[in-house]
Amino acid sequence: MDSLRTPDERFVGLVDYPFQAHFLPVGDELVMHYVDEGPADGPPVLLLHGQPTWSYLYRHVIPVLRAAGLRAIAPDLIGFGKSAKPIRRTDYSVRAHVRWLGALVLGLDLRDVTLVVQDWGGPIGLAVLAQDPERFARVVAANTVLHTTDPALAGALSWACHQGVDGSMVIEPALLDYQRMTQELPDFRPSLFVQGATEREVEDEVLAGYDAPFPDEAFCAGARQLPLLMGLTPASECARVNRHTAKALGEFTKPFLTAFSDGDPSTQGWAEVLQDAVPGARGQPHQVVPGAGHFLQEDDGNALAQIIARFAAGTSF
Repeated sequence: MDSLRTPDERFVGLVDYPFQAHFLPVGDELVMHYVDEGPADGPPVLLLHGQPTWSYLYRHVIPVLRAAGLRAIAPDLIGFGKSAKPIRRTDYSVRAHVRWLGALVLGLDLRDVTLVVQDWGGPIGLAVLAQDPERFARVVAANTVLHTTDPALAGALSWACHQGVDGSMVIEPALLDYQRMTQELPDFRPSLFVQGATEREVEDEVLAGYDAPFPDEAFCAGARQLPLLMGLTPASECARVNRHTAKALGEFTKPFLTAFSDGDPSTQGWAEVLQDAVPGARGQPHQVVPGAGHFLQEDDGNALAQIIARFAAGTSF
């Protein structure tokens, strides 16, 4: 598989990102980068980003978890951050992302994991959990979705995506506009999406950190392709994978916590859907990060980190 790696000099001097780089082969002659901070024998917390970010998103979460004695592991999905970037769009699929991330979990032999998922980290990370649930001790779902196109989702989501009783699809136009924008932008810059989906003004040097992995279009195949893989129709690969994941989550009795911001219409309603669907979510009080948008780690990473640390320690809310 032909791939590129972003030159190391693109990551020199990034704001609040002093972490040592680690790499692991994950198949297809690709290597995945990950941050690994905290005691090696500490309880592992796997922090998963989505589109179009990378582990930089968790730079304010990682130190809090490390200080709490937790082992914070934040990988970059293939095609993002410091990880390998296949150059052909056809090399990317939902199942490929699940396979690559699963190879990291197995390669590091992670067990008793607290899984933290946001955005695309949900469909990908929860699918890995569905394949090997015994490795995972608990889940924090933060501003994520699991599109299945189930007709039962009608009326449950702010951004609708469900099949009608007549077989037609009801889809929020903003979802399609987002897809369109990611394809039409002549210069793909994650910073545009980060600033557009946060509540506070993000500093220019921080926005540059989000853009660092993509020096030119040759590095953008994965970031361009992932939005097109959303499960917006019943027959799409993503929706089929998500339905399998949803079935597995329906049997997941370990603690499952939803922690969403109050300013993200794109995921509004999913906390309640997950709370109702996952047995382990019952009795876990939903956590709200106020004043934050879709990228709640950027708006208030400390608040999210405190929630994760408390939950991973088994402390009641």
